[in-house]
Amino acid sequence: MKNFVVIGLSDAQQPFLEPAALAHIAKEKVFSGGKRHHEIVANLLPDDAVWIDITVPLSNVFKQYEDLFRTHQTIVVFASGDPLFFGFANTILREMPNASIELIPSFNSLQTLAHRILMPYHDMRIVSLTGRPWHEFDRALIERVPKIGVLTDNREHTPGSIAQRMLDFGYDQYKMCVGEHLGNPEVERVTHLTLSEASQQSFSSPNCIILQAAQTKPRLFGIPDNQFAILEGRPRMITKAPIRLLSLQTLDLYQKHTLWDIGFCTGSISIEAKLQFPHLQIVAFEVRQEGKALMQTNTQRFGAPGIISLIGDFLTQDLSSLPQPDAVFIGGHNGQLPLMLERIKSVLLPGGCVVFNSVSKDSQQAFKEAATTQGFALQPSMHVALNDYNPIEIIKATL
Repeated sequence: MKNFVVIGLSDAQQPFLEPAALAHIAKEKVFSGGKRHHEIVANLLPDDAVWIDITVPLSNVFKQYEDLFRTHQTIVVFASGDPLFFGFANTILREMPNASIELIPSFNSLQTLAHRILMPYHDMRIVSLTGRPWHEFDRALIERVPKIGVLTDNREHTPGSIAQRMLDFGYDQYKMCVGEHLGNPEVERVTHLTLSEASQQSFSSPNCIILQAAQTKPRLFGIPDNQFAILEGRPRMITKAPIRLLSLQTLDLYQKHTLWDIGFCTGSISIEAKLQFPHLQIVAFEVRQEGKALMQTNTQRFGAPGIISLIGDFLTQDLSSLPQPDAVFIGGHNGQLPLMLERIKSVLLPGGCVVFNSVSKDSQQAFKEAATTQGFALQPSMHVALNDYNPIEIIKATL
């Protein structure tokens, strides 16, 4: 039988450990944890203890575990705080699902920070940025979550860089509380700051933060067209708000994971999609160089972080490193619909869809013929006339 005992530690150099934890330490021989954990518990380990550092790649760590289980029944693992809270116990469950695990947790860092500031935390959204992308953090901001607890790292996602990202995208209604070395009375520090103050400071690691909104900013449903920065001299080069919302509805984005917006121009479709469906990953393509500045201006203006924007011809872009789409919107095609649909089909996930807004009979026919040739199923289209603009045919094809 393969047994793990996973003990949660605070950052204290002499942590309080439950009697059950001390009993396991006294009788077992094989231990594991990070270098910092080893420093904390080294004086408690038996003289003949075997220690395995938890370092990347983790495959090597689990290979050592497997080897030691040939001669030992139990490995004691030290982890930070609650080992099930974005912690190493989750990794054990994934890598060795048949192993037996006994947990002896401590408070996790965000619980400890909430205790320090006497803040009820049952309604706090938790986001980990420790070695993870911005996506879930951006989602919490867009959804106007009033209380966000964030696990940081000491590289890309520091309190300062988090504060700066929030300021860049207009989420300045939050205050930040930073907890450093929580649980270590010799160096622990808890600081309350504005985002501007936090963006200018450095903090020692490990740390975590809690963000609290002083007020709630409204979420738009249908951004007014006149609020977008647009192509100079091309006021009509934007998907109008009613058409935009109908197009997003046709894409069925509640059920999708990744949207590609081809020919984004001002970015209106991508930005509206991100604000209404913040769970989405969005990749936007535009051939015009001006699109880069427009997308940056408009995403910051409307608070829509996280959109990947690529400048250049879609037909020659390297798509291999991008998340595969299950929804595609074609906003511009430069007369290349057959080639475009052929390339889209090569990356579109099964069950995915393509939506195209046609402004002429010729483009409508070209899309339908190309979609049929590529094996797409055409869905009933929608004919929309808006004020004095040309009528739009919203066409959907599914794979």
